[in-house]
Amino acid sequence: MASAQRPIRSKDPLDGLDPEQRAAASAPRGPVCVLAGAGTGKTRTITRRIAYLVRQGHVAPTQVLAVTFTARAAGELRARLRQLGVDGAQARTFHAAALRQLRYFWPRVVGDAQWDLLDGNKLRLVGLAANKVALPTETEVLRDLAGEIEWAKACLVGPDEYPSAARARRRDIGHPAERVADAYRTYEELKNDRRLLDFDDLLLHTTAALEEHREVAEEFRDRYRCFVVDEYQDITPAQQRLLDAWLGGRDDVTVVGDANQTIYSFGGASPRPLLEFTRRYPNATVVRLERDYRSTPQVVELANRVISGARGRPAGARLRLVGQRPDGPRPTFSEYDDEPAEAAAVARQIRDLVGNGVPAAEIAVLFRVNAQSESYEQALADVGVPYQVRGGERFFSRQEVRQAMAALRTASASDSEAGTTDLPALVGRVLAPLGWGLRQPSGGAARERWSGLQALYELAQDFTAEFTAVSAGERPALARYVAELEQRASSQHPPVVDGVTLASLHAAKGLEWDAVFLVGLAEGTVPIQHATTEDAIEEERRLFYVGVTRAREHLALSWSLSRTPGGRPHRRRSRFLHGLAGEEEPAPRVRRPSRRRAGTRAVCRVCGRDLESTLEIKIGRCADCPSDIDEELLERLRQWRAEKAKELKIPAFVVFTDATLVAIAEQRPTDARGLVAISGIGTAKVERFGEEVLTVVNDEDPGRE
Repeated sequence: MASAQRPIRSKDPLDGLDPEQRAAASAPRGPVCVLAGAGTGKTRTITRRIAYLVRQGHVAPTQVLAVTFTARAAGELRARLRQLGVDGAQARTFHAAALRQLRYFWPRVVGDAQWDLLDGNKLRLVGLAANKVALPTETEVLRDLAGEIEWAKACLVGPDEYPSAARARRRDIGHPAERVADAYRTYEELKNDRRLLDFDDLLLHTTAALEEHREVAEEFRDRYRCFVVDEYQDITPAQQRLLDAWLGGRDDVTVVGDANQTIYSFGGASPRPLLEFTRRYPNATVVRLERDYRSTPQVVELANRVISGARGRPAGARLRLVGQRPDGPRPTFSEYDDEPAEAAAVARQIRDLVGNGVPAAEIAVLFRVNAQSESYEQALADVGVPYQVRGGERFFSRQEVRQAMAALRTASASDSEAGTTDLPALVGRVLAPLGWGLRQPSGGAARERWSGLQALYELAQDFTAEFTAVSAGERPALARYVAELEQRASSQHPPVVDGVTLASLHAAKGLEWDAVFLVGLAEGTVPIQHATTEDAIEEERRLFYVGVTRAREHLALSWSLSRTPGGRPHRRRSRFLHGLAGEEEPAPRVRRPSRRRAGTRAVCRVCGRDLESTLEIKIGRCADCPSDIDEELLERLRQWRAEKAKELKIPAFVVFTDATLVAIAEQRPTDARGLVAISGIGTAKVERFGEEVLTVVNDEDPGRE
């Protein structure tokens, strides 16, 4: 099998690697753990490792399975491997790999026609299940239910185990855990009755096929001998179990990850398998990548300071990045009166950067929640800077891109000058009738259409350069370029669109830009208000760290004191900025007035110290002071809130947030004045819910006459 492999085009897969990257790439077969910090070249390292193993004859390309967590990352792995001449190696997401295997083995495992994959209609099926168990069917509720079902299946938690697991991990979507379990159970029954699979089933059924059918496992393990797992800090229990089934007791696995970038715990991800890898494989080779080639030393220094405050990190997992690039500008910290002022100032700074030669596509505005995007869309439009919202319509689904793909397919079928024509010029001629030109149009709609076509044109330029570099000057035919587009479309690996990127911090994972603006860095947003436990706060810190490490050169951090112009300046900058803003002194601190008496300080009712964070002010004590919470009262309040939310057909947090319920359960107010004294409860909510809340606090039946 190995003798039939296509030769690797590069002279040596280890060329150009630093000592640590080389050690990881050339490690002997067997368990290898690469602890790779942000910007340290992990994709380069693992693709070179695969190429090295193939070149040394340790494994054939078709015996390699590399898995990661996004289609974009998988597409990049495949592109890198193609450039190295490693054709035939599989690089897929966990779900894509499982789907391919399940389809292959289905006739032997199940025997009848394959079940369809439930995709766009999932929320409808969740709605039917919710209706059957008398839960609300508003879109927001159904999304929460779908998320809980996905979390449970990712954590290998069935409907019967869900209530205890949800309570143990403090999961709360505003409805009793038993009711959520009923909806989960009903959803599974409806799905099975209709002979449908959801994405989580792909992992579970493939695992079962390998664990329960010996001949299936033997065939698979004979085919695949070498495994590589990227972003291993984000693996879920279901994915780990599938990986174990793939391995079947073997240890030829390379994992790459960074515990500092674990930001998907809400979906079941855990860094524990990464942190415990050497306990599982005592003979594992461990390599630490800490040389940061992405960011300037100034950005790297700030990133190290951000993560140095993290709690609960094992010493062996702590990575301290070392910047390798020349010096750049120091990160800036800015405070604004309100959100529109912040957005307008950021837009002006971006306009100046673009005017000074920074491409718009190399600039990003990152925020904690998608709702923050609107202000920046308007502000950028006002100064005439193009932008794209990441997470919106997929690139290959855009009308102009679909039209262009169709035109390119037609042109490739009649291309009589294969290998002799200038590919970018040919692509430009095909795209011109659709609205593309060398100059960007000024109209908004025309400019948006042009940007998609321009991305295809620039991709043709990049594709030609890469192809020529590894093919002794041979030019690629249009058909090869169209095949590349088709492959990218199937894996959702889009080219870069010319425009400033607006994205949430979660959506920015795995990406990088020359200039990054981290905005809205106020308490209650970063960390998010509902992060009330130490673990949740630490995940928010890691999310902030991910945002900082997206910047190559320019990094600007900002926050505002009020949501609207003229509003009360009650916000405080994020706790994660303390000690970072400025060389010696922190940025100006604005104290949030107590809701009890306007203009007075908010102090801890336990120790008397000033309160700083939104959460501390809300619960009336320092985060590290002992809690005197009444757990039984908190459970009664949650049950009341769930019933009230159902009655009013609104999300539970609209009634009261989790933090507000905690404050009520700790302070146990006896009258309306006591309720108003709790931050977050105004007179409107007292008038609407106060009487019922006080009845619950007094341990009475709120429904009794």
